[in-house]
Amino acid sequence: MNYQQLSIEEREKIQLMLWQKQSVRTIAKELDRSPSSISREVNKNRRSDGKRLYIPRTAHERAIIKRSSRGERRMVQNSRLRDYVINHLKLGWSPEQIAGKAEGLIGIKISYEAIYQYIYAQVHRDGNGYIRPGCEDLRPYLARRKKRRSQKGLRASYRIEKGPLPSIDSRPLEVEKREIVGHWEDDLIVSKASKHALKTVNERKSGLVFIEKVRDKTISESNRTVIKCLNHIPSEHRKTLTRDRGSENLGHIDLGKSLDIQCYFAHAYHSWERGSNENLNGLIRRFLPKGTDFRTVSEEQIKHIEYLINSRPRKRLGWKTPYEVFYEMTGVALLT
Repeated sequence: MNYQQLSIEEREKIQLMLWQKQSVRTIAKELDRSPSSISREVNKNRRSDGKRLYIPRTAHERAIIKRSSRGERRMVQNSRLRDYVINHLKLGWSPEQIAGKAEGLIGIKISYEAIYQYIYAQVHRDGNGYIRPGCEDLRPYLARRKKRRSQKGLRASYRIEKGPLPSIDSRPLEVEKREIVGHWEDDLIVSKASKHALKTVNERKSGLVFIEKVRDKTISESNRTVIKCLNHIPSEHRKTLTRDRGSENLGHIDLGKSLDIQCYFAHAYHSWERGSNENLNGLIRRFLPKGTDFRTVSEEQIKHIEYLINSRPRKRLGWKTPYEVFYEMTGVALLT
């Protein structure tokens, strides 16, 4: 039987019972723990200031730090674990995803805190940020923090609404719940280096994404790529498509007829209404940073990035991949 770490609630209970002058054996019985475990916990975390207080929050933080540093040492000593972590960081996985799949893939448990500690242990912490000799800087493989979007110009956006487009306000409530497959979002990632851009079409429940290169931002090119992405998906799994109010998306009537899908438009400057797109764009930018000329990116590169994203485990999917969830819910196998 594996030992289970004490929770913060259990540590608070220990503190309360110590104040009540309960014995270690009584506390252990109340928490269904061994008396030796409670005795060790109390003795190593009591303050030696005369009052010998036990502070649960301090004890809990110490335990977390100790577990993380122990995991970091295991990574240094275990080349198989270290290679697994580094390789999957370079595939675009987050430390949390790597930790979530570690036991199933290599039979070793590791916490995501330990992975973060290992990454930052490669860097001198005296403020200069230099990499330690013989170490590799793994920080670029971490997702960047999101910047707050400026609200400047928000009021003006309402003055340039593009006519009576089907609003997200009339979209079925089931779309927001993410309970079934068939509700899609699309977006355009542009490049300042050329007219070429990337059209993304992603499914909200599974997180599945298709990525295609477009030659320009015309309606015909936008419709062509969305049809290419969704034409092979069974019609019962093409229910809605939510998009922004870009001019390239105004061919929604013809697109809806071609795919038998209902299109809805988010409000201008309300990017959070298509949150799946926002997260996805950040992932793609990790492979193709801002400034990349999409004209020079090959079809093979794009499909490889698409594969890497769709084969990443997701916490909200119970550490399954978008490919796995889409197949389980539709029977449509996209990997051959």
